[in-house]
Amino acid sequence: MSTASYRHIVRIAGTDIDGSNRLEHALTKIKGVGARMARAVLIALNMDPDKRLGFLTEVEVKKIEETLMNPDSVNIPSWMVNRRKDLDTGKDLHLIGSNLLLVVKNDIELMKKIRCWKGVRHALGLKVRGQRTKTTGRKGRTVGVHKKKK
Repeated sequence: MSTASYRHIVRIAGTDIDGSNRLEHALTKIKGVGARMARAVLIALNMDPDKRLGFLTEVEVKKIEETLMNPDSVNIPSWMVNRRKDLDTGKDLHLIGSNLLLVVKNDIELMKKIRCWKGVRHALGLKVRGQRTKTTGRKGRTVGVHKKKK
């Protein structure tokens, strides 16, 4: 491999990634792609996970992008995608990057609109997933601590 084909920064799915990272680790820098999904994509495309990202060709980068957008095209199981049975389409989708952020934001807005418990907690700025709130999650001035006056 010649140094002319090496790229220091590679853009995959709208994310700039350092070319010196191993391929398996580099894919996890994309929002919505975890370690298992990155490994599954590389196995499905018969790519070496230990190869450095900077040595990939444009064709290989395009293949990775297409596979991340549509994982069922290479027989990645539906339980690995991050949005199963989408509310609008009813299909299993795998969302990455800004699409994922937008859909999560819309889900939170829907919960607020229908006034479900999670939506109310989001609207009030409180913890949503059952964590304790007696001592943590406070905002503003510290409560219950006073300095002694001399």
